[in-house]
Amino acid sequence: LISTLSFSQDPEIKTLPLGERVPMIQHQMESLDGKTYNLESMSGENGLLVVFSCNTCPFVIGSDNFEGWEKQYNDLKKFAEANGFKMVLINSNEAKRDSDDSPEAMKKRAAEKGYSMPYLIDKNSELADAFGARTTPHVYLLNKQMELIYTGAIDNKVDGKRTSDENYLKDAIEAKANNKEIKTTSTPPRGCSIKRVKK
Repeated sequence: LISTLSFSQDPEIKTLPLGERVPMIQHQMESLDGKTYNLESMSGENGLLVVFSCNTCPFVIGSDNFEGWEKQYNDLKKFAEANGFKMVLINSNEAKRDSDDSPEAMKKRAAEKGYSMPYLIDKNSELADAFGARTTPHVYLLNKQMELIYTGAIDNKVDGKRTSDENYLKDAIEAKANNKEIKTTSTPPRGCSIKRVKK
């Protein structure tokens, strides 16, 4: 079952501490339209939602027993923007850059699924390394000061044994927009490992 899969623990990958300003906010990354963007310039009035994603992981695109989080992306963007946050997808699968996660494959996936947010290429997994991103997907919610206020999974829908739905990310976005305390600031990311090139 997909619900039993999770990220592999890599001791080299250090996750960012909550409350701290994230690194590389001016790091330029290429979009599918050939333009370059950095996180700082993409922020909304309340901050930015960063989602590390890809084109093939069943946690993203779905499988027989899980619909995949990608189906929520456009809705999440609308929800984030209604609450003052912008959203960006980042593809850090450098080891698959000549195949499933090539710019051409990214363009095809974005067009097929009607992505309404930028989808950026993280060359050499540099941003993923700086953020300590482990999985696809792995979300990072940043406030307008580019400080980390929530990280982990979008929700708990991958857990077939859950007794109730927990919308961690939406709850965090809504709480921040209403100047309330974010009750759950961190959850374990669930997904396929980011395919880094071994150095």
